[in-house]
Amino acid sequence: MNIIGLDALIFGVDDIQACSDCLRDYGLTPVEVDAQGGRFEALDGTSIIIRPADDAHLPPSIGPAPSLRETVYGVASAADLDAIAQELGRDREVSSDANGVLHSVDDMGFAIAFQVTVRRPFSASADLTNAPGSEPQRPLNQLGISLDMPAVPRTLSHVVYFVPDAAKAEAFYAERLGFKTTDRFTGVGPFMRPTGSDDHHCLFMIQTPPHMKGCEHFTFHMGSGTEVLLAGRRFEQNGWTSFWGPGRHLFGSNWFWYFNSPLGCHIEYDADMDKHDDAWAARQAPMSADNSQLFLFTARDKWAPSGPPPKQG
Repeated sequence: MNIIGLDALIFGVDDIQACSDCLRDYGLTPVEVDAQGGRFEALDGTSIIIRPADDAHLPPSIGPAPSLRETVYGVASAADLDAIAQELGRDREVSSDANGVLHSVDDMGFAIAFQVTVRRPFSASADLTNAPGSEPQRPLNQLGISLDMPAVPRTLSHVVYFVPDAAKAEAFYAERLGFKTTDRFTGVGPFMRPTGSDDHHCLFMIQTPPHMKGCEHFTFHMGSGTEVLLAGRRFEQNGWTSFWGPGRHLFGSNWFWYFNSPLGCHIEYDADMDKHDDAWAARQAPMSADNSQLFLFTARDKWAPSGPPPKQG
């Protein structure tokens, strides 16, 4: 099963306008969006889709609105869809809609879907670094940053679930869908990647009491740590409140900045995630502030020095 990663996350929400404003300000491009919601795309076509919470076409909710209603994975080919349908059909309902998308549920009750991936090629500039001791990446007279530098989401990175049984949830994704565990917070849950992706994870699960089942956050990859800081600052200037960050995680190594959102979960920017193959041995560590982030900044308004420095002594 060549599952490449996340193609879309579908939310049932109670304020279409607020969620639309949030996703636009976050940097996603609206596609066929109206009063009933629509799709908000990254550069590669992966997306967030919002619909009214009472939309009869949505899978059943696992919690109060607003909430995640379905996680859509992209696969490499129709043959992969057939393999998934055969595997999951052994013990649960699997249906196919008019567009050929497979729909089912995981062992925690989260609605999951699979389609031949919508991901498309795109071109976006890299953040070139000049570092003493290495050949310069950025040519002479080419600026590293500017006031109008683009910083937009490039591809849907990962989603994080609250689950009542992290061990059972991990077993489902590993044994039934071929996901690999890359790292683990002991007593909390695993970071997992599908076999068609070398990203550190596209799914992280957190052990919680049953009444807390749902989505904690999702994120899109940005082009660099600089883009995370720049996009986050612009998002904050549009009135969205920071929840955690900016900083850099230890597991995965990715830069992060989390914000509150009207989608019923947090929304994150990330960048520069580790890549792994099957030779990687998963690490384990207790959940703690030191193990969750290598460093953490606190955002503040811009500042400039004014007047002489204070006298010492």
